[in-house]
Amino acid sequence: MKTEFSKAVQTVTNEIKNDAELKEGYKANIAMAFKDEYARRRLEKNYVNSTDIHEIANKAAENFLVLWCK
Repeated sequence: MKTEFSKAVQTVTNEIKNDAELKEGYKANIAMAFKDEYARRRLEKNYVNSTDIHEIANKAAENFLVLWCK
């Protein structure tokens, strides 16, 4: 039995698969979340290592979800 949430996720997934413009919009928003967080970190120090990139990716994902849930 599918939950209401899993049905909603499946609907969004299908829409993204079938709508190139919607997919591009999600891709752009996810990419910008990463780019923005990277830019913030670059203000703090001049180099990044694999630990920094992992932290940046996690924070970018968090920022994306915060904006999505506004």
